[in-house]
Amino acid sequence: MLRPDWPLKEVVGALSTTREGGVSATPFDGFNLACHVGDDPQAVAHNRAQLQAQVPVPIVWLEQVHGNTVILAGEQYDITHTPQADAIYTRSDQIALAIMTADCLPVLLASDDGQEVAAVHCGWRPLVADILAETIALFSAPRSRIHAWLGPAIGPQAFEVGEEVREQFVARHQVHLNAFKAQVNGRYLADIYALATQQLTQLGVQSVSVHAQCTVSNPAHFFSYRRDGQCGRMASLIWRK
Repeated sequence: MLRPDWPLKEVVGALSTTREGGVSATPFDGFNLACHVGDDPQAVAHNRAQLQAQVPVPIVWLEQVHGNTVILAGEQYDITHTPQADAIYTRSDQIALAIMTADCLPVLLASDDGQEVAAVHCGWRPLVADILAETIALFSAPRSRIHAWLGPAIGPQAFEVGEEVREQFVARHQVHLNAFKAQVNGRYLADIYALATQQLTQLGVQSVSVHAQCTVSNPAHFFSYRRDGQCGRMASLIWRK
């Protein structure tokens, strides 16, 4: 388990899993937490139970669809519900929020008093659709008092994209121009950490902590869809203390 190195350790709990541990067989070995990738459902259930044992409140999950829908989970949130969305926000101290990734960028958000938390699945499609802005709009805390943690994701040396992806980002935010590096084949290397950080800065979030480990280049520790195609998923979680 990875733990965010940010100034909120006393008021929120947070973690990000790796592929290490668990009972899933190849190609999902070992700590796969996704039900939708073709893994044995009993193995996934075992892995999720193992994760739940490390978290003091029930974990809630999403069916991620690479959009910009954000779920507001209130005090009476149905923990058996798995809505289609790519971010979830709460003020409740009765649930832990989870999003899954295998190259996409996990972003955890919290107010500095720990009363508001959110988990965001930042693949390039949600990012270009302003999912961070949609999520931060739910916070009542001033944006200068919101902290962000960016977890393991595809690194800038591995994230090759076409001109159409670059055009979409630049059309939304001109600041994104310097997050793309032209290649001789006419494509670009994109820095998803820079893209998210630039958006957070524009939104007024001043405290951004980054755990920049490339999922593609670390097969022993991380699942990577771009590297392997069929693979498991890690999870990043946040909850109020």
